[in-house]
Amino acid sequence: MSDRLSVFKTYKLYVGGKFPRSESGRVYEVSDAKGKWLANAPLSSRKDARDAVVAARKAFGAWSGATAYNRGQVLYRVAEMLEGRKGQFVHEVADAEGLSKSKAAALVEATIDRWVWYAGWTDKIAQVVGGGNPVAGPYFNLSSPEPTGVVAVLAPQESSFLGLVSVVAPVIATGNAAVVVASEKAPLPALSLAEVLATSDVPGGVVNVLSGRTAEIATPLAAHQDVNAIDLAGADDALAKELEIAAADNLKRVLRPQPVDDWSATPGIDRMTAFLETKTVWHPTGSLGASGSSY
Repeated sequence: MSDRLSVFKTYKLYVGGKFPRSESGRVYEVSDAKGKWLANAPLSSRKDARDAVVAARKAFGAWSGATAYNRGQVLYRVAEMLEGRKGQFVHEVADAEGLSKSKAAALVEATIDRWVWYAGWTDKIAQVVGGGNPVAGPYFNLSSPEPTGVVAVLAPQESSFLGLVSVVAPVIATGNAAVVVASEKAPLPALSLAEVLATSDVPGGVVNVLSGRTAEIATPLAAHQDVNAIDLAGADDALAKELEIAAADNLKRVLRPQPVDDWSATPGIDRMTAFLETKTVWHPTGSLGASGSSY
């Protein structure tokens, strides 16, 4: 009896909580580290990038307005879903990065732990980077962090899953909405993550996932007037320079690409604070009673 014919999956984009095909109708073949054809991935166009920004902007208000505790619960639910599909991600990471199953399993477990780590920070980051400021006068002076807005994220090219989560999770943990450009040569873990997000409690549009040629998608995102910030983790030096110039037009925040030797190392809070604004409020203290004491 002959073996079954392989059915190659054709993935779709993830925009606004739905799975549309690319507006261009294009796909490209995704191969493993040995050149074996794995699946087809969408080849996103500029129009897809613009649609993703619209979806992210629409979702930003409710997501940034949710309580930090609620965002933490939602992100933890994603980690639970990832744990349940661990076998699939081990297979995809092993193929994408040319790793043994044991090494891929260790990376996937580290990725799930990373997601839980950021979920725990949602209601703590404000205490770390905000607080009361001493001032020379009868005033309260309070600083508190607020999300920047819509953030374009170029996922790392080499670390297809751990690196991806390490740049996406801090953006949404702090209340931003994200437009993610998946690794060009290894997009499948990112597209599968989109399927997890769609079946968890993350509102549609909070994370939008595009695949294709990084330069083709990133250029309109860097120049887009409704994108507030961009993380250039997945751009090479030449592309990063071009995108920085384009991003300057509306004064986007730009997180330049930084070499990362080990994505499994403790990340710190730098990627969370990179896309936070600080709001400072002054308020008179007032007086209590005839004694003149104040609060």
